[in-house]
Amino acid sequence: MIIWESFRSGWQAIIANRLRSALTILGIMIGVAAVITLVAFGQGASNSISASIQSLGTNLLTVFPDDPNEDGVIVNPAPRDLTLDDVVALSDTGRGPDIAGVAPVKSAPVSCTHADRSYRTTMNGTWPAYYTINNSELAQGTYFQNSDVLDGRRVASIGSTVAEKLFGTGDPLGAQIVCNGVPFTVTGVLVSKGSTGPFNNDDVILAPLTSVENSLVGYGPLNTISVQGVSPERVDAAQAQVITILDAQHGTTVETRDYAIFNQASLLDTIDQALGIFTALLGAVAAISLLVGGIGITNIMLVSVTERTREIGIRKAVGATRRYILLQFLLEATVLSLIGAVAGLVLAFAASFIEIAGIRPAIVPSSVIAAFVISVAIGLFFGSFPANRAASLRPIEALRHE
Repeated sequence: MIIWESFRSGWQAIIANRLRSALTILGIMIGVAAVITLVAFGQGASNSISASIQSLGTNLLTVFPDDPNEDGVIVNPAPRDLTLDDVVALSDTGRGPDIAGVAPVKSAPVSCTHADRSYRTTMNGTWPAYYTINNSELAQGTYFQNSDVLDGRRVASIGSTVAEKLFGTGDPLGAQIVCNGVPFTVTGVLVSKGSTGPFNNDDVILAPLTSVENSLVGYGPLNTISVQGVSPERVDAAQAQVITILDAQHGTTVETRDYAIFNQASLLDTIDQALGIFTALLGAVAAISLLVGGIGITNIMLVSVTERTREIGIRKAVGATRRYILLQFLLEATVLSLIGAVAGLVLAFAASFIEIAGIRPAIVPSSVIAAFVISVAIGLFFGSFPANRAASLRPIEALRHE
């Protein structure tokens, strides 16, 4: 009964001063909306980058040459290049049970033309296993086959960026593109993967390794070797097996290794951690707005206590207890905070439909719960001083107040 009466009295005070109450609520609303929205944008950025990396495969390892001789110190006088012999060794399932697939990659910068259009990009000569290892699916057309590699056929799958630059809205399937003076027939268009940081994953052409070697770069060392683990959970075991096999192939140790391995899953974990910290910082900065809103509640409630000093004296004179007065003003402050929190939540959900720089906000449930809890805490904490001041007024002094 006391709580209900206190709530009713507090609500009447809020209604009696609509403009003042609205401005107080506005401060809390902006604070809550800022916290939820900024955390949502941080989570949206994290989701976007993670999806882009995962589209490349989270069980992907990339082996590339590395010079162990640095700062003038010769630790390996005869570093070896990556070759097809290494690919064959890595393909031995007896030596690498956690390795699901291996594909050599030889890259060539090319300038390609079609009709009156031209575009500079990169052509990767590889094996058909590359499609599966790198999660490179086709939006249309067909993959090149092992027979195309054996026969050195000049066929190619092109990324969506290359297709747009060379063909516009036209159909590229079956058309010829001339790259560095060599004609290639387009047999497929890759599904768009978007960008990972500054790298455009759709700006690429895939062709049989033998056709790239015969027509563009000649025979020689590989640029990289793509390796697929049997599962994301076993990718670390697959990496250990790659190291063992290549150390045996090259006769190297930890100090003399002439190759390095890039682990896609490790990159994803690192980025997730960094973005998690970034999102937390965004939420912390936005929380300052809630603090400012809380200070506003203190200010408004102190004004309210001053204005209603005589009313408080009358209430105490007719029997209102200190507890009743305290509860009344605490509930008034808490109601202001809760109304602001609900309005802020509505505003945040509306903002979540706005896409900025290709990032779609993702509302984080924990941020919504935290915003409400903090709003209640702000109402109680910042309302406690004015409420205690009101409850501590002596009736005789309050009744004398004009």
